[in-house]
Amino acid sequence: MTGLSLHAPSDTERLGALLAQHLPEGRLVAWLDGDLGAGKTTAARALLRALGVAGGVRSPTYTLVERYDTAAGEVAHLDLYRIADPEELHYLALDELVERARLWLVEWPQRGQGVLPPPDLVLQLQVDGTGRLARLVSHSAAGRAWAEAVHRAWVTVA
Repeated sequence: MTGLSLHAPSDTERLGALLAQHLPEGRLVAWLDGDLGAGKTTAARALLRALGVAGGVRSPTYTLVERYDTAAGEVAHLDLYRIADPEELHYLALDELVERARLWLVEWPQRGQGVLPPPDLVLQLQVDGTGRLARLVSHSAAGRAWAEAVHRAWVTVA
């Protein structure tokens, strides 16, 4: 699928909102991949806001996991930047998250490989001049449907 040009932070927020609006049924795992400053947390915050989270949406950089109750179900937002070894994730009670969370949003997923559940969708973000470039890469049928719906909505409005 072609990349989506994100010219301003508001475009990244729009992408996050579209991900929420087109969230398929069932339990899903989305990996948010990109360098520092690529817009992972901005996209996650926008998705959470679009799912109805009011008040502060904190980055889980220090807490590692933030959990949110939404109309769509529980969302777990993980930021694994500070994880040195995937085995450290066993102390985060991920078993409970697997049982409860409807959606996982995982920043820096490569730091948890082998322990994290596989992604349905990977949102790849990269700096592109003064903007960003986003790619939606599906790894399951649900992820493919999600990516296609978001891409259609992006192109329709753009």
